[in-house]
Amino acid sequence: MSQLNDYLAEKRAAVLARNAAIEAGSAQPLQLKAHVRAEGRSGVRRLRIRDHQVISDSPPDFAGYNLGPSSPELQLGVLGTCVTHIFLIQAAERQVPLESLEVEVTGIIDPRGGKPGHERTPIWPHEIGYTVHIDSPASREDIDALFEAVERNCPILNLLRNPQSIRAEVKLVNSKAEAANAGRKEPDALAA
Repeated sequence: MSQLNDYLAEKRAAVLARNAAIEAGSAQPLQLKAHVRAEGRSGVRRLRIRDHQVISDSPPDFAGYNLGPSSPELQLGVLGTCVTHIFLIQAAERQVPLESLEVEVTGIIDPRGGKPGHERTPIWPHEIGYTVHIDSPASREDIDALFEAVERNCPILNLLRNPQSIRAEVKLVNSKAEAANAGRKEPDALAA
């Protein structure tokens, strides 16, 4: 048995426990949060999620220093990690053995998008696709059923296929104005 199959046995126990919590009504929605800060001098974006961090940057042709993957590349990577994870969950749940699993995600981003002569070219990553490489002794029928389950249950894949509106707000902090006003006292409303 491969090391991946050893992991799938552990994953199956976790999946069964999660499913039992859902059925018992004790599972609750999770609040997700990511924080990004642009760093001075380089413009590098430091992404923090829980206790983890990732550095995002752009290639030199897009005013970056190539210190990390770009946002569109991270998006493809996030899709790939999610598809891979859901394959593992579904394989564990269905007891489909996997000797190895690799997912390759591709897409196109065209810097000419939206510019004169390319008004119809998307400014976002497009022509996104993924290829799954599976080594398994399972039947083709089991692998096809596994693939269908992944397509149905992968949250990021389904988010990209079924986009939603995003709430956005801007909070302006003018630290120079705040510092200047800190030394001034507000007029007393009662002393008139």
